[in-house]
Amino acid sequence: MSSRPKAGDSASGDPSSAEPLSGNAPIAASEPDAEAQSRAIADYLLQHPDFLLRHPQVLAKLHVPHGAGGAVSLIEHQVAVLREQLANERGRLNHLMARAHEYDQLAARLHELTVQLITVPDLERACAALEAALREQFNAEAVAIRLFPVDPEQRADDPVVQAFVEFVDRDRCLCGPLSPKQAEPLFGADAEAIQSAALVPMRGTEQTGVLAIGSADPKRFTRDMGTELLERLGAIAGAKLTDLAHREG
Repeated sequence: MSSRPKAGDSASGDPSSAEPLSGNAPIAASEPDAEAQSRAIADYLLQHPDFLLRHPQVLAKLHVPHGAGGAVSLIEHQVAVLREQLANERGRLNHLMARAHEYDQLAARLHELTVQLITVPDLERACAALEAALREQFNAEAVAIRLFPVDPEQRADDPVVQAFVEFVDRDRCLCGPLSPKQAEPLFGADAEAIQSAALVPMRGTEQTGVLAIGSADPKRFTRDMGTELLERLGAIAGAKLTDLAHREG
């Protein structure tokens, strides 16, 4: 007659086949379960950042594998991560400072151009001064200034208006690549070399127009670039056009 197994024995009578207790060799978790456990542990540590301070015995046993093949303590690893973050932040700060310096230089050049335009007595000289300043001070490789009447009927046959019919009455700049159909009326023989351009609206009472600045660099003018200074330039040029139109009228 078989007897009932004693407590602690397995059903087969072999103690080695007994299910391990908690704290001994754990049962291997499936991959999804292991991932869920990892996330739970990470969430807990983030919610209790002082856990390792309250349990120094755990910290003493933790080692983080190093990329060079050795091992570093968790604190050393944290220091390395913080140094990398600091280097990235310094890089961002240096980039912002460089952009701010560039912005200050452009603002100063815009001020000089404004002063030049104030003293120009006629429309022809105003356009010449504007083009010269953009080439010399703003490193423009191509400049085009196209003026046309405000009345839509009077400008209907203008090829520039036809090429930029959606731009003519805009208040904001348009930057980016130009199609050959758009570049040719503006830049003529230089159109093939122009890879990107900024189109700056110039609004006046008697005349309106577009100031086009072209570059052979496809990244010089992009759709997502800031256009505040360009729009200021367009407002200044538009105000000068209005002033000269009143004088000549």
